[in-house]
Amino acid sequence: MPVPRVWSSVRLGLSRVLSRTLGGWPSGEGRGMDLSGIYPPVTTPFTATAEVDYGKLEENLHKLGTLPFRGFVVQGSNGEFPFLTSSERLEVVSRARQALPKDKLLLAGSGCESTQATVEMTVSMAQVGADAAMVVTPCYYRGRMSSAALIHHYTKVADLSPVPVVLYSVPANTGLDLPVDAVVTLSQHPNILGIKDSGGDVTRIGLIVHKTRSQDFQVLAGSAGFLLASYAIGAVGGVCALANVLGSQVCQLERLCLTGQWEDAQKLQHRLIEPNTAVTRRFGIPGLKKTMDWFGYYGGPCRSPLQELSPAQEEALRLDFASNGWL
Repeated sequence: MPVPRVWSSVRLGLSRVLSRTLGGWPSGEGRGMDLSGIYPPVTTPFTATAEVDYGKLEENLHKLGTLPFRGFVVQGSNGEFPFLTSSERLEVVSRARQALPKDKLLLAGSGCESTQATVEMTVSMAQVGADAAMVVTPCYYRGRMSSAALIHHYTKVADLSPVPVVLYSVPANTGLDLPVDAVVTLSQHPNILGIKDSGGDVTRIGLIVHKTRSQDFQVLAGSAGFLLASYAIGAVGGVCALANVLGSQVCQLERLCLTGQWEDAQKLQHRLIEPNTAVTRRFGIPGLKKTMDWFGYYGGPCRSPLQELSPAQEEALRLDFASNGWL
């Protein structure tokens, strides 16, 4: 459970924010935060008895904090947030803020299925230290999640959030893309900074960059597998699971792209594709956590119903890294 000061600050913040007039944010409020850079979406460590291991979380963050990341994402998909209680989600954000250098941005995944619950979680996460809220698309009733419904949802969240909002589209997990027309509309909201797009459709990412070019709207690639391509068409950074284990290399790819060293960037990108696929689409969070154990971090078990890798899967995972020179 969160410590008493966390809950008291949450109640105070929620009361203040919900008393705000529903007329929306003043023009320009929420803008100005530069999202440019690389962010690892950190995992949530668990003990052998499936309790959140806050000590291991802090150890991982202290190690990752020495790398040239712009910031960190907590409670994204790799954080197993659907498996955590509300109090655990808030305590993870609070502990992360305390463990990280002050100059590192902390983006916290605050998405819930209902608009009301998302507003409350967003306010609470801001109170325990989040610099921005990353809000995944609600998806349980995906057949009813039209552009109009999603625009309404995100507008209400952004209106009432005390920190800037980053849209989060991850169709592999939710079964739906945040429609481009909805993104374009939402890009005009003064408290919506940008989007993390994990779909892997570079054409779509380029279209979003193009159609929001008149707004101060920032696009983050949702994976290291298409980071080079995303930079080439106007993305400003990436939230990359692979950065949890190959953080220096992902940051090097960023530098090569930003300095126009495209031939070297292409070579490095090629070597990152298979490992990236292994810890995302192929073996998912169990694969990422296993790899973290190999690279000097604490991965540990997942929370049920996620299962550990079989010996054959673990060997295939190892090969994907070794054949590209990382092991």
